[in-house]
This record gives sequence, structure tokens and C-alpha cells, in this order.
Amino acid sequence: MGALLMGAPLLAVNDAHAAPPPQVRGSSPGYYRMMLGDFEVTALSDGTVTLPMDKLLTNITAAQLKTQLARTGLDPSHVEGSINAYLIHTGEHLVLVDAGAGKALDPNASGRLLNSLRAAGYRPEDIDAVLLTHVHVDHHSGLTVDGKAVFPNAVVYVEKNEADFWLDASNEKTVAEELRAGFAQAAASFAPYLAANKVKKFTGSTELFPGVRSIAVPGHSPGHSFYAIESKGQQMQFWGDLVHVKDVQFRSPGVTIKFDLDAAAAARQRLKAMNDAAAKGYYVGAAHISFPGIGRVLADGKAFTWLPVNYSVAGLKP
Repeated sequence: MGALLMGAPLLAVNDAHAAPPPQVRGSSPGYYRMMLGDFEVTALSDGTVTLPMDKLLTNITAAQLKTQLARTGLDPSHVEGSINAYLIHTGEHLVLVDAGAGKALDPNASGRLLNSLRAAGYRPEDIDAVLLTHVHVDHHSGLTVDGKAVFPNAVVYVEKNEADFWLDASNEKTVAEELRAGFAQAAASFAPYLAANKVKKFTGSTELFPGVRSIAVPGHSPGHSFYAIESKGQQMQFWGDLVHVKDVQFRSPGVTIKFDLDAAAAARQRLKAMNDAAAKGYYVGAAHISFPGIGRVLADGKAFTWLPVNYSVAGLKP
């Protein structure tokens, strides 16, 4: 008994430990990978952007917005949305859909695409094509850093009406104030690719590579484009800026945003796309739905529901 008592203080000392390291308060480079037939699809996180949706969303009252966002605990004045890009390995091509925000937004929250790409096992020079859904800063600004092409071996694909509009500074006065800085940023992003003759403009809906095609959805911007990929009977569509606030616009597809160049057309495109996705059951990749932004659309009466992709490791095995 005496020996046990003598050991008690020693046990107490050994049980004590130093405080843990400080909280990191950050996240690691983000990627999510899945197979679509023979195509490998990797969602890449560029981070997030926080916006005052109470000042930006239109065709909805303040009370309606507050009620809809309350279901998910979001503050209408500070809605943090993901910025997602998508890498498609077809076996013959390595294609990136959108290029993230680069240095155009909050560097503490966005501009993380290259870290995510490297974490996913690829290098910027591996990419041979970048497909832009449209020319807004959070989709193209990652093309260039300090005047140099980030993806030196890639051709940048962009719909002709889209490129012609945003690369013409005289159009600046025709857009909302929130978008006017985008013209100078577009000129900077495209400059090294134009100089190297590596910008390819296409028109409307067209096949770009085997199993990869564009779908014309003008409205949000003059040449806003989806990209559809198909392999072994499976399809996925990349929606660009069809949805900005998932918890509002699936329930109310008519809700628009000040970033829409033609809000009525954007609302029509959203309803059409959601109906098509719900009817056909294909996967969707969306730039601003919570990372990885991949899922399916379900019909829910006159509205819709977002069903996130099921996380799977088994599906990656040959």
C-alpha cells in the first residue's frame, strides 16, 4: 500500500500535459475526385467569396430571403459561397473548366486553385485546355499571375460573344457598377494567351473535344456557356453561374442577381436547366454550390432540390 501511495504523485505529474498548439483556423487544399464512365473528374476548390446577398439578389423580398436562408442558418448580408473549378481527364486531354479568382478577390479566402490542383496530383503545365463558362473575375482571373500565363501549355476556350463583349472596354458603361472592374481584369487575364495565339473562340453549342461540348445559355452574360461531358452513357454538365445561392434559387428559380446582364433570360435558363437535369438525372457541377458542388437535381413540386454527390472511394477503383 505504501508503494502505491508513493507512486500517486508521479502518476499525477505524468497525466499532466501542455496545452495543444494554437488553432490553425484554415483548411487544406481541396479536391474531390470521381469517375464518369472513363473520364476522371476532379473538383478543385479555389476557396470562397462572401457577398451581401440582401443587396444583390433580385425578384425576392427581404423577408422572403431571410426566411429561406434561415433554414440553413445563413445571414443574408454575409453569404459565403464556394468558388469551384473542375478538371476533366479524358484519357487524351486534361481540361480545366474555369480558372478561379486568382488575386482578384480576398486573398485570405480565394485564389487557392493552384494549391488544390497540385494536391490533386497535377501541375499547371499539364493542362492543355481551359474552358471558361464566362468572363467574370472569379472564373478567369486565375489564368494569369503578374502578367504571365499560369497554364503555359493550355488553349483558352471562350464563347465568341462573351470574349468580344468583355474584351471591349467600351462596353463598360453598359453593365452594373459591380462588374465594371471586370473589363480591365479580363484584358490582363487574356493578354499572355492572346499574345501566344492561345485563345480559341467558339460560337454557341459545339463539340470541342470527343465527349466534351459546349451548351449556349446566354443571359447571365452574353455568351454564358455550360460544358457537358459524356462517357459510357454517363453525363455531367458544368453550370458556371446558373446558381449563386443554392438555398434560395432551387426553391425559387426566378430569383436573379445584379450580376446578371439579362436577368429575365438568366431566370429562363435556370428553370430550363433545372427541369432538364431533374428529368434526365445527370450529374451537375456548379461553381458556387458548396464544395465540391457536384450533385443531382430533384424535382420538388414546382421547385427543385439539390442532392449532393455521395462520397465514394470504391468508385475510383478500376
